[in-house]
Amino acid sequence: MLDFDYQAETRILFGKDKIKGIAGEIKKYSARVLLVYGKGSIKTNGIHQELVSILNENKISFNELSGIEPNPKISSVRQGIALCRVHELDFILAVGGGSVIDCAKAIACGVYSEKDPWDFFIKKSEIIKALPIGVILTLSATGSESNGFSVISNKDTEEKLGIGHDILKPKFSILDPSYTFTVSSKQSAYGVVDIYSHLLEQYFSPEKGTFLQDRLAESLMKTCIHYGAKVLTKPNNYEFRAQLMWASSLSLNGLLSCGKTGDWSTHFIEHAVSAVYDIAHGLGLAIITPYWMEYVLGAKDSGKFADYGRNVFSLQGQDDAAIGRDAIEQTKAFFKSLGLPSRLKDVGVEEGSLGQMAKKATKFGSIGSYSKLDTNDVYEILKTAY
Repeated sequence: MLDFDYQAETRILFGKDKIKGIAGEIKKYSARVLLVYGKGSIKTNGIHQELVSILNENKISFNELSGIEPNPKISSVRQGIALCRVHELDFILAVGGGSVIDCAKAIACGVYSEKDPWDFFIKKSEIIKALPIGVILTLSATGSESNGFSVISNKDTEEKLGIGHDILKPKFSILDPSYTFTVSSKQSAYGVVDIYSHLLEQYFSPEKGTFLQDRLAESLMKTCIHYGAKVLTKPNNYEFRAQLMWASSLSLNGLLSCGKTGDWSTHFIEHAVSAVYDIAHGLGLAIITPYWMEYVLGAKDSGKFADYGRNVFSLQGQDDAAIGRDAIEQTKAFFKSLGLPSRLKDVGVEEGSLGQMAKKATKFGSIGSYSKLDTNDVYEILKTAY
């Protein structure tokens, strides 16, 4: 196990009607708020009306930035920065899923920079300060509600890149499972895969002596498998939604990565794909992940894959390689049970763009820690996934 420093920054308010205490949380930091949300679902499900009523009653002034897209654009970040500066807003409240939260984080650090916010993502500018952020979560998927990461797309350059800093961790996050009742079955499935992928990315690491972290990750994987299909058939079941919502936060709040190095290859590859084709992040991960597994299984010893198969899927046998192959097939079956496709061509990706996307995924050099991948490796994975 590697040495590490860990601090759980975000205050989690988990449960029904936790929004009623939001005014007190906000007032710890400000009374002038930028309210950031997506394309309007919070208005149809009543969250917006309830929130606005609370803010008005507590004399918290706010301006709104709506229309944040599933793959948030740098143009929205620029718009939010301008609003904060013009109206002298000094707190950002993100209401939505990971895309909205990621956009809020980029705005938060961009307010204090004289450079264009995209410079953070292409490593031409450093994050030094950020506005405080609060979250009302409406989709269980990215874990952005309790970490300091942000991923933003640039339509002009067809890139999707990320940043990370501890000061981007939300000060508080309200996790009310009932707020996810109206999430469509398709988006719910994407969210489950996103959670699962975060777990896999941290599970497959080169370090030895990570027994505790691996067992925690396995239990969360089993939670996704147990509740993933259930929530698609009973979307209003509070317990199903609650289990997945908490799994989402635990999967990427930094706890599982303590003492080890994550791989993150599938995320780099998926970001390159969705930057060009604007597909849902979880959908891209569902397609790419099994093919990454097949590719690296042949390049590494099979021990980790065998652990994965035995401890997550209860596979039996002495042949580690065989157990690893079976575990990959079980992973494919799990994603298929969520109604998700297994080929890039099925979601509109064109074969002629595979090379371009492989180069984008490795723009800053080789990716991965469990198994290092260069541009040719990524191209082979994409070609197999096509």
